[in-house]
Amino acid sequence: MDFFVLGLTALAGVSALDIKVANTGGNATSGKQYGIMFEDINHSGDGGIYAELIRNRAFQGSAVFPSTIEPWTSIGDAQLSLQNLSDPLSSALPTSLNVAASSGKVGISNPGYWGIEVKVQQYNGSFWVKGNYNGSFTASLYDYLSNETVGSVEVPSNASASEWQEHSFTLTPEKAAGVNNTFQITFDASATDGSLDFNLISLFPPTYNNRPNGMRPDLMEALKGLNPSFLRFPGGNNLEGNDPPYYLKWNETIGPLKDRPGYPGTWSYENTNGLGLVEYLHWCDDLGMEPVLAVWAGFYLDDPVIPEDELQPYIDDALNELDFIMGDQNTNYGALRASLGYPDPWTINYIEVGNEDNLGGGGSSYESYRFQAFKYAINEKYPDILVMASTADFDFAETEDAGEDYHQYTRSDYFVSQFNFFDNFITGFKTMIGEYAAVQPNIPEGGGTDWNAARWAFPMWIGTVSEAVFLIGAERNADKMFGAAYAPLFQNLDSYEWAPDLISYSANTSADVLSTSYHMIQLMSAHRISTTLPIDSPSFDPVYYVAGHSNSSDSYILKSAIYNSTETVSMSVTFDGVSEGAEGTLTVLTAPDPFSYNDVGSDVVKNTTISLTAGSDGVFEFDLDDLSISVLEVKA
Repeated sequence: MDFFVLGLTALAGVSALDIKVANTGGNATSGKQYGIMFEDINHSGDGGIYAELIRNRAFQGSAVFPSTIEPWTSIGDAQLSLQNLSDPLSSALPTSLNVAASSGKVGISNPGYWGIEVKVQQYNGSFWVKGNYNGSFTASLYDYLSNETVGSVEVPSNASASEWQEHSFTLTPEKAAGVNNTFQITFDASATDGSLDFNLISLFPPTYNNRPNGMRPDLMEALKGLNPSFLRFPGGNNLEGNDPPYYLKWNETIGPLKDRPGYPGTWSYENTNGLGLVEYLHWCDDLGMEPVLAVWAGFYLDDPVIPEDELQPYIDDALNELDFIMGDQNTNYGALRASLGYPDPWTINYIEVGNEDNLGGGGSSYESYRFQAFKYAINEKYPDILVMASTADFDFAETEDAGEDYHQYTRSDYFVSQFNFFDNFITGFKTMIGEYAAVQPNIPEGGGTDWNAARWAFPMWIGTVSEAVFLIGAERNADKMFGAAYAPLFQNLDSYEWAPDLISYSANTSADVLSTSYHMIQLMSAHRISTTLPIDSPSFDPVYYVAGHSNSSDSYILKSAIYNSTETVSMSVTFDGVSEGAEGTLTVLTAPDPFSYNDVGSDVVKNTTISLTAGSDGVFEFDLDDLSISVLEVKA
């Protein structure tokens, strides 16, 4: 095996870099480098990647976030009020909307999630009604700017005062009408006994892969463009809940929507659980991702920890969830899954116990008994599952067959300083970077995140480059790494609590914002390294890089990022065994300045692809500017 000398002409403000890569002696990667993590924090209820168009469709509430009529409004002389009937739609959805009027055309109107986009396509809807009504309903989409109905359908009534009745319909608008629309249900009040009760009012446009209760196609296509390997779900803090008895209970997110009660989440609104366990698994199926399932670990964010002698029921619940997902139809929960229409099991290879259990006072119990108890029980029944801790802060006895989750939100300079962070991690002990993002500008005194200070509204280019440096450092240690996922994933531009985020969206599906960090991840993910390759005496700053071989494309790859260089860097790269005349492709990402960012209607990232030919001794030569991210791929 030949090693080559890395010649460096200067350290700070380097002007030329000679990189020579050996073709053997590296480490195999985990194969899961790039994934996504879903934290449902940047929209209210279901109006995110979930395609449902109606906001507050089932009037769900709790003692923390009481049920509300908003954003529903009345049509005509109708009076609206919330009711908790003695005979509700279900125990999960006890609150309904009473629409009272004695005569005339009346009804209810909903503006959706800050708009409803109308296209000439089929919309599938339904609503439940209780009360006598001898007539028909009209379901319609109404453009309030032009004051016209752009699509409607008559829905014959089968309403009854004795029991709830579901009314289903399909609606195809006559023309497209932007997003300034509301959804309306109207009826003839004179044909009622004075009022009707409504609940679970739903409207879906076409969904990704035509999944019932499915996802927004535009956002799924954006995620598909990242070529993700895994999905960590059902989220971070939202898994835990703030106070008893509220946390995410998997068995309350399955089955018919009328049987999903929802719960108060940790981000100031009531979760509906419309996006549930099965929908997450379908999401993984549709994008070819490995599910990384998080289970509740006996800890609430705002205080209580489940004592050790009371933890077993929650461990059993995690095992029941695994039985539901993976069990055959002869098991209790496998049979339940089949009864809901999913006879074939899924496979879970990775589980994370809890979320950020080093924070909020949960650390001591997590280290002393909670993690080990869950891991032991899961691996006793499923020995092939990799069980990961939700933090890298603690040392566990099971380091030889466990994993951990490392989170980092920080400033650009600090991210770059972590380039070597994983160099001394335990080989074979898989670490997942479950959440990372550059969130604030650098400060003269250096340092990490100040949570009392403002964060960027969108990922900035300098932050994106620093994230690339951090990821390259992780990929140099890929035999120790499970993968990395930027967080948070989504931001509803009309109602959000956290920034920056990877993908921003609104009701307008043509106005999605793919951030600068999205483009970086897309480039990195499109060029997977199967085995890292050694470089003798490597030196970094301001050029950070990793070299490797891709089995899938049978090519050599050099990923690099330049951070804080005073001048253009001239690169000379040689791969052992690649001779003069070899062909290579160089892809370079740049932006106009460090604080460039993508916004609605703009994309500042310049993607330049150059064909290169190796010169004498197989050397590839090219120049890279400061704050550039690049991938050189050479066919082996």
